[in-house]
Amino acid sequence: MDDQAAGSPQNAHSVPTCYRHPDRETGIRCTRCERPICPDCMVNASVGFQCPECVRSGSGTGHAPTAAMPRTIAGGTITADPRLLTKILIGINLAVFIAVQVNQSLLNDFVLLGAWPPAPFTPTQGVAGGEWYRMVTSIFTHQEIWHIAFNMLSLWWLGGPLEAALGRVRYLALYFISGLAGSALAYLLASPNTATLGASGAIFGLFGATAVLMRRLNYDMRPIIALLVINLIFTFSPGFNISWQAHIGGLVAGVAVGYAMVHAPRERRALVQYGTCALVLAVVVLLTLLRTAQLS
Repeated sequence: MDDQAAGSPQNAHSVPTCYRHPDRETGIRCTRCERPICPDCMVNASVGFQCPECVRSGSGTGHAPTAAMPRTIAGGTITADPRLLTKILIGINLAVFIAVQVNQSLLNDFVLLGAWPPAPFTPTQGVAGGEWYRMVTSIFTHQEIWHIAFNMLSLWWLGGPLEAALGRVRYLALYFISGLAGSALAYLLASPNTATLGASGAIFGLFGATAVLMRRLNYDMRPIIALLVINLIFTFSPGFNISWQAHIGGLVAGVAVGYAMVHAPRERRALVQYGTCALVLAVVVLLTLLRTAQLS
């Protein structure tokens, strides 16, 4: 019988070799990409076998590679260091505190100031004078050692568990929105020439979100409620020179954002969570604009 020429039908139907081990013939193919795989490369699947690449990429499940990653109760990604952002926030507060101690003139630039000079003059300084950045810098600024010590201890105690429960992005959104809400209410209700500073608005936002989270997990609410009540008593006690507006603004924002974070339905989680953040921010902007128009 004559020999078959190269490229003839007989060679076209020869046994395929593993795409990862060309020296090994196999009759098995990956059920996803259909590449031939040898027994050493086969990974058991619900139907048939898959190749290592399809398993690693997640395509074997029909979902994105991150779909099976463990998530927090709010849908955030679980990280190796659940307190990383809390440490960074504490570091920023400490850095600003040291800078203010070294150069006291920075204090006047960083605190929340509504308007200066006061009416009937046109403001040239403060938020009403166009210094909008003060609403952010003020939540990182402290002058007294007891003030920053108390706030940073509270941030460490409340922030770590919240960062672990919410995930970094959601936790950071909660912190900044609570701080900005505290600044906005202080700007709206306090005397325009009163200087306000401190992370207390953001801290009270963490208090509110912690209460919501503990309620969601059916934990004992008494410790956090007792601590919150004690802080509110100090807030409204005469002689402590505390901005109750910043505390209440942060607390309300923290409860609203925290509730959205832990109660959002899974199928619309991102929409509800970030939609609530956007709504609270819109209220902050609106209150700021109204107060600015009043003082200008």
